[in-house]
Amino acid sequence: MTHHSQNTSLTVVEKPNWRSEHPHAGYTKIIKVAGDDILLASLEAKGSVTLDTMDTDLMQRVLSEQGLESTPVFVVWDLSHVAAMSHTYKKETAQLIYNATTPLRGIVFYNIDPEFATTVETFSAIVNETVPVVSCSSFDEATDAVERIRRGEETERPDETEPEDSLESRKKEFLGYIGRLSWLNMLKQDIMLPPQDSPAYPFFKAIDNLQSDLVEITRTEQEELEQVRKECDKILTEQTIQLNAQQELHKQLKQQLDKEKAELTSRIASQEMELTRISTAIAEKTSSLQQLLDIIKELDIDSLQKEQMIKSCENMIETEMIEKKLNIELTSTDSDFLLKLQKQHPNLNQRELRICLLIKLNYDTREIARSIGISTRGMESIRYRMHKKIGLSRHQSIKGYLTELAAHEQGA
Repeated sequence: MTHHSQNTSLTVVEKPNWRSEHPHAGYTKIIKVAGDDILLASLEAKGSVTLDTMDTDLMQRVLSEQGLESTPVFVVWDLSHVAAMSHTYKKETAQLIYNATTPLRGIVFYNIDPEFATTVETFSAIVNETVPVVSCSSFDEATDAVERIRRGEETERPDETEPEDSLESRKKEFLGYIGRLSWLNMLKQDIMLPPQDSPAYPFFKAIDNLQSDLVEITRTEQEELEQVRKECDKILTEQTIQLNAQQELHKQLKQQLDKEKAELTSRIASQEMELTRISTAIAEKTSSLQQLLDIIKELDIDSLQKEQMIKSCENMIETEMIEKKLNIELTSTDSDFLLKLQKQHPNLNQRELRICLLIKLNYDTREIARSIGISTRGMESIRYRMHKKIGLSRHQSIKGYLTELAAHEQGA
């Protein structure tokens, strides 16, 4: 939207997107463009507000859309509703004055709340000749100030008879030191102290002391931060070393487990081949015994002798069937059980490990004795010795221990 200002002949341009909402602070920032190089800044608010953050993006948008990115501009600020500025806003304003992306020809404030006047004076004090900062009462005075700056005239006309150490001069100098310390973090200013008999001396000496204190505080903070950084670097280095060592340990454990897995896979394959061979041999032997039994049944011999021979053959066939059954029921779970048992009790030999598996599989002493070719009494002696080898107490049973061990293996 384009219109003419009521107070000047300047053409004023405003757009809907030249606004920035600050809901938490309770205001909306508005920028308009008057003439060719004047930015008019103002607020919409229901009451007094504190400016929170500077709208740099909004200013750049206005300048870009008007083609003023490289044109030195004036900023005319209507401070109606402004009661205070956040420290962040003050810093951003000071930085804009000293290091603006777009050069500024001057800043003019008007409609200034008396409570806010000292802040505006401080802005004026810190810039010296860099960018003129002027305070006015109304918009008309503000536009007149812009024209004076444009013509290179003085915006303030001090009394030529006013001495350099006058109150007004000392006040501006004092505010300039304070503003540069607080907003620009300038801690190496050359504080020009007035004579010691001057009423202003204590104030400037206080600033000098404050600057020294801030330098000391900053140096201490930097040293503390450096110490923290070193400690963090040390902790990080130690943790990195621990992590690398842990990774190397895991790598070694994995290699060891892979090696054991390969060995076990090879052993299982070998055992499976052996079991196949044994099963085949048992099947052939059982078949031969069955043929022999059939022949004996057809023999015409003494009935008592014939009955004894038949019973012997049947016992041998039963033994072979048990043996075959014991050799073909080995599952992956059984293999895992045997590996764990061997790891926990390396003093057990192969026959004892086999007996433990058969006990776990609920075979009775007689069946186990037949499978390994010993008497039932001999089997009981072996179980007694195994009880001691495993380290069980008198009231613990091998069967109960092996069942519990197998249950833990499955749970893992």
